[in-house]
Amino acid sequence: MTAKLMYRRVVAVLIFLVSCGKREQGNNIFCYNESSGIATLDPAFAKNQSIMWAVHQLYSTLVEVDSNLNIVPLLAKDWEVAADGRTYTFHLRTDVYFHDSDVFPGGKGRRLTASDVAFSLKRIMDPATASSGAWIFNGKVDPDEGFTALDDSTFQLRLLQPFRPILGILSMQYCSVVAKEAVTKYGKDFGRHPVGSGPFRFVAWEEGQVLLLKKHAAYFERDAQGKALPYVDGVKISFYDSKATEFLLFRQGKLHFINDIDPSFKDEVLSKRGNLRKEWEGKVRLSRHPYLNTEYLGILVDSNNALVRTSPLKSKLIRQAINYGFDRRKMMLYLRNSIGIAAESGFVPAGLPSFDSAKVKGFHYDPDRSRRLLAAAGFPGGKGLPEVRLLTIPIYADLSSFIARELKEIGITVQVEVVQKSLLLEQTAQSKALFFRASWIADYPDAENYLGVFYSRNPAPPNYTRYNNPEYDRLYETALLEQDDTARFEIYRKMDQLLIEDAPVVPLWYDEVVRLVQPGVEGLTPNGLNLLEIRRLRFVEGKGR
Repeated sequence: MTAKLMYRRVVAVLIFLVSCGKREQGNNIFCYNESSGIATLDPAFAKNQSIMWAVHQLYSTLVEVDSNLNIVPLLAKDWEVAADGRTYTFHLRTDVYFHDSDVFPGGKGRRLTASDVAFSLKRIMDPATASSGAWIFNGKVDPDEGFTALDDSTFQLRLLQPFRPILGILSMQYCSVVAKEAVTKYGKDFGRHPVGSGPFRFVAWEEGQVLLLKKHAAYFERDAQGKALPYVDGVKISFYDSKATEFLLFRQGKLHFINDIDPSFKDEVLSKRGNLRKEWEGKVRLSRHPYLNTEYLGILVDSNNALVRTSPLKSKLIRQAINYGFDRRKMMLYLRNSIGIAAESGFVPAGLPSFDSAKVKGFHYDPDRSRRLLAAAGFPGGKGLPEVRLLTIPIYADLSSFIARELKEIGITVQVEVVQKSLLLEQTAQSKALFFRASWIADYPDAENYLGVFYSRNPAPPNYTRYNNPEYDRLYETALLEQDDTARFEIYRKMDQLLIEDAPVVPLWYDEVVRLVQPGVEGLTPNGLNLLEIRRLRFVEGKGR
């Protein structure tokens, strides 16, 4: 065993001896559990929440999204956009340093420059990297000429054509700036040896057990009083795969928060109205905040597909009847403990700047209207209407059964088939699923991220329904060229309304972030993208367990 490996093993053992429950003198470590595990710490593969949360602590991006979903500076102090909307010039901070690492001379982290930004963004598009985020620049940036370091503190991005949401894309964790020296040294194993410039640096990772991050002493951000961020000394991430174990550890004060409440114990904690039950008041803090995630049922509408040609769902009237045929509000109350907002507007969720339920009229519960639509489609009372099969995954079985029961009352028979997530993804990607449960979580805070799902030139994914409407496509292409936000938002709303009228989807609800937080934790600010923000988190003496 090498000295380095032995050191890491010793560190990992010491981590287990640190109590996250009762904060003793000098123990200023924030603890949370990641039940799904963390596959890598390489931002080029930050495709799910567990990786994004960890990557967000280790690296920095040019810009970021604040708690109000505004794009704000981070590595970039400011930027200019050329009149043609294609050239973005970023002026970087000069006080940003990479973490100390043996990849640098003397082990001391060097200053981050514009060349590091160019390298990191080009790396995402490099086929050799095989990044799961390569799509973010495809068709938008030339990999050879699009990323340029004009000097150490000036980075320029050139687009192939105007794309207003590009700043949102640059805030994604995929666009984190990495140290070229570490990528060169570790190659494919870089995800186990991360070197960034974020508020915390990597210390040790015991597979399936624990991940430890330590405060980056040279981190560049300060609070309004000039105090260096972050406030806490480190982060400890455990990997218990049982949500019951996670909940127990939280109750014992050994975890500082849990994200989302597992269905198996949500009724123990929350009332049907989504409030803390009395026995929990004062013991924990409940945090609820809009989350840019639309839960929906998708309907395959490709008329060239043989499955669609023989399906009753090929009729827009039937699809609309389904949308009017069940009570979303009752579903949210009894099955979701009022977590989330019934989706009675468009596909674009509440929380985005362009969202306007007064301008985008969606579906609400109207069984009489459903019956009229069925009759107009040639199936009065559902007579002669073939059974429809709905594919879902285990955790949504109860919700799907609720919808099926309500639709049965108006004459639509739905057979709920529960499958594993991997099979559902495979079937939807291959256009073999006619009616399926799905969700769309925002990658960046712009409605284009939702509406682009239904652009006909997009394959599956993301266009799992294979929706194709020339007028929708025309509006989408117009929106991409529109530089004025107000005008662009109006186009978005027209697209959303058109989508709803064609009904290739059945919007269910707009999600919310629900967190249980220990009383002694302050500054754990939620946001619409559900990123884990620890920089301004602090412990308040006398309030913890």
